[in-house]
Amino acid sequence: MREEKRKSKFLMLAILSLSLLTVMAGAAVAPALGVVKAYFSDTNPLFIQMVVSMPAIFIVFTNFLFPKLCRCMGSKTLVMLGLILYTFGGCSAGLFSNIFLVLAARALVGFGVGIIMPLSTGLLSYYFAPEEQEKLMGYSSAMNQMGGVVATLLSGLLAVISWRASFLVYLLGLISMIACFFFLPNDRIENEDSEGTKTNVGKVFYHNASFVVGMFLLMVTFYIYPTNFAIEVASEGVIPQQYVAIIMAFMDFVAFLGGLFFVKVKILFQKKTRFVAPILFLIGYLLMTLVGGWVGNLTGSVFIGFANGMGIPYIISTASKKAGLSAVTTVIPLISAALYLAQFLTPMIVSFVTSLVGSGVLHLPYWTAIVCAICFLLWSHRIKDEEPMG
Repeated sequence: MREEKRKSKFLMLAILSLSLLTVMAGAAVAPALGVVKAYFSDTNPLFIQMVVSMPAIFIVFTNFLFPKLCRCMGSKTLVMLGLILYTFGGCSAGLFSNIFLVLAARALVGFGVGIIMPLSTGLLSYYFAPEEQEKLMGYSSAMNQMGGVVATLLSGLLAVISWRASFLVYLLGLISMIACFFFLPNDRIENEDSEGTKTNVGKVFYHNASFVVGMFLLMVTFYIYPTNFAIEVASEGVIPQQYVAIIMAFMDFVAFLGGLFFVKVKILFQKKTRFVAPILFLIGYLLMTLVGGWVGNLTGSVFIGFANGMGIPYIISTASKKAGLSAVTTVIPLISAALYLAQFLTPMIVSFVTSLVGSGVLHLPYWTAIVCAICFLLWSHRIKDEEPMG
């Protein structure tokens, strides 16, 4: 029994190590974009921005292929393939002097994360009992946020050496590679429905739309913060620019705490937990919009960070509980696709709203986020905490 528990602990740590990497897909090299832009000074600025956004669209594409990959390979083989693409693609981007080759390497990162992301949460629901899953989903979310903090800081330090060196942050994938090689079984996690036919994506979406759309709304609401915070703070002129990165890293740390305390918050609020994240988002953006300055931006960042850290594990754990063992090949890839599609589309959504309303409205991105938070709150009525199907 003791040996079994020890193996279970190492298996848990191996799977959780994957969560350290997924958020880094684009965000890891964001601090280096300034020096990347300086090196490729004659390049269209859109291509420079795509260095960060390119992985997201390939993550979405790979998530839709994920169930088919599960029919061909075991879980360890899939994880190792994802980690190789992630590590090689991430590091190799710094080798090229052609922006299109850099973007091709970033696409490899997207393929890698598209494989890793569903497994980083889905394997928790596959190998661990339902009563353990909520705690582990909270840990997964916390590791996600902590990975973002560590990767962003490391990339920033490496960027001081060279823009090429900043991509070496993806060597962190080697840690997960070693852990998963030794402790992750190579079980087939292919799923079939009750009639023995392969899972249909449209059918899965129909039965899990509340979770998939919920994750999309959550991530659009959240992602307006990292893509606009520095610009909005600069327009206020109250907080010096050198403190912006510190405040944003602090927000990530609060999100880390949100994941750690997820289970306790759920025990406190029970079925009302589904409303916690959208309400916290709403309060956070209202504080930054209406109060502003040091007080409004700091307290708003705390609310937004905690909402993100709480909301992600709630949606994933609730969806996993409903789907049971089939979650890893059914609803989890769709939730992952929704998460990254939201990241990719958020700047376009804000740009579209700006074109409709005009750029003269103060804190327009935050007002957009407030509307999204309200939509997320209303949609949360559809997110039900149900018993597993099997």
